[in-house]
This record gives sequence, structure tokens and C-alpha cells, in this order.
Amino acid sequence: MTLYRIGELAKFAGISERTIDYYTKLGLISPESRSMKNYRLYSHETLAALERINQLKHDKYTLEEIKIMMSKWKTAAPEADVSDKLVELELHMQQLEREVKALEPMISGLKPGQANRALSALLPQGVACIEAIRLLLTHGPPM
Repeated sequence: MTLYRIGELAKFAGISERTIDYYTKLGLISPESRSMKNYRLYSHETLAALERINQLKHDKYTLEEIKIMMSKWKTAAPEADVSDKLVELELHMQQLEREVKALEPMISGLKPGQANRALSALLPQGVACIEAIRLLLTHGPPM
């Protein structure tokens, strides 16, 4: 397993060492171990966590909200691929919700016939996607 000192991690993640210190103090990330000289060593998974944090910050989440989400993800199923995909889907759904909210003023300005056509074109696929995600989140994937 590759371990990174704080400077290496900062370079790969494209953020400052100070930011990594701050995230560590907040509990968003944690070192895997310590070196003989007591340097904090971070794993490759920390690099992935930093990428998620940056994406969530880009999506306008606060660091406290990110911390809550990340703690939920850590307690998710041990199947890393399934967990990662579900996290991706959750983030994508949240982004879509934001985009829909941004479109609401435009949608409310449509004539009734235009709104009905737009809704009928989107509704079946949207409902199917939401139902599939709901089932995955409540029951897990089929065995």
C-alpha cells in the first residue's frame, strides 16, 4: 500500500498542506499511520476522499455537511465498488435536484400545454430512475 506524506498528498490532490491539516483537524480525513520521524502518512483512499470533498464543495456543500455525508459513506456496505457507485448516484441526484430547482422559475412560466408535454416526456424515465435508486438504497442490489 502506497502511503503519502502531507506534501505529496497535497501535490497529488492539488490543494495546500494547510488545507490537509485543516481537514484532518475537522475529521474529514485521517492519516493511515505515522512514519519513524512521526510524519503523518495518508493512504491512496485519502486522495479519493479529497477528490470527493472537492466535488462536494464545488456543489456548494458546507464542510459540516460533507463530514456527515462522508461518515455515512464509511459505514456503507464493504463492497467498495457498489458503495462508490451509490455515492456517485447520490451526488448526481443531488446535483440534478439543484438544477431542477434552478429551472423552476422557467418551468412555471410555461403555458399549461407546454408544461404537460415536457412533464410527460420526462416523467416515465425519471420515476423509473428514482424507484430503482430507492430500491437499491433500501434493499441493496439483487443477489
